[in-house]
Amino acid sequence: METTLPWVVRELPPPGSLDLWLLRVSDVPAGILDEAVLDATERQRAAALMHAADRTRFTAAHVALRRLLGTYLSLRPEEIHFGRDTCPCCGGPHGRPTVLGAGRELFFSLSHRGDLALVGTAVAPIGVDVDLVSDQTATAELASMLHVDEQAELDALAPELRPRALARLWTRKEAYLKGLGSGLGRDPSLDYVGSGGPQGPYPPSGWTLLDVPVDRGYAAAVAVRGELNVTAPTISRLSVLDVVQYTTELSGLELPSGPDVVRTPHDALQTARTPP
Repeated sequence: METTLPWVVRELPPPGSLDLWLLRVSDVPAGILDEAVLDATERQRAAALMHAADRTRFTAAHVALRRLLGTYLSLRPEEIHFGRDTCPCCGGPHGRPTVLGAGRELFFSLSHRGDLALVGTAVAPIGVDVDLVSDQTATAELASMLHVDEQAELDALAPELRPRALARLWTRKEAYLKGLGSGLGRDPSLDYVGSGGPQGPYPPSGWTLLDVPVDRGYAAAVAVRGELNVTAPTISRLSVLDVVQYTTELSGLELPSGPDVVRTPHDALQTARTPP
């Protein structure tokens, strides 16, 4: 249905703050995802995944990302066009993802693994990462890519504590590298981000680095250039259906119908924000 209402009304995060959205991308009701809003590259990446569940989770994460970004930019999801900054390591066209045109003032980052996706937005460079806690075999393989001091601190832990510690450490590192715009194009052993212990990360100069509370069996982190005004930013915990309802109702559009679609009151969605 056509409407003259704006797609949304959400202000950009003010300087020194950020918005975090923790999304459950599994168990998505049939017919709720409008894959047509994705661009050709996103659809190709989804089609290349072997398992149907992985394709659904990928599609859900990227549809949700477009809808959330549209709430800041007064754009419909299909009107958002992505580009890439130049890589700070090699100058190639594969650096930090950006929104082209009117969205250049908004920085964002998306990470998804398993049943969860994490979206971060700010008016400064930002990176997020969410990952599963791996077994000890995978821990040993990944640990070889760490800074020498991180490796030593990890080795000092009891073996049963290492998988969780490494997951915390690795998500901190990936969030920072994504914030830089290099990703793993930069050698992850170059930067020390602290041990994987619960005492918290050690942010590189000029950055804020925080752990993000997530479901059991996962770890997550966010990195933002500059200082934050808060030490524990609010996290919006939503399902993909919540995101569809939230953005649809704000825009005045009609929610897709189906036996699995249950409306959630708009004010409930606005208050479904869980502090870490």
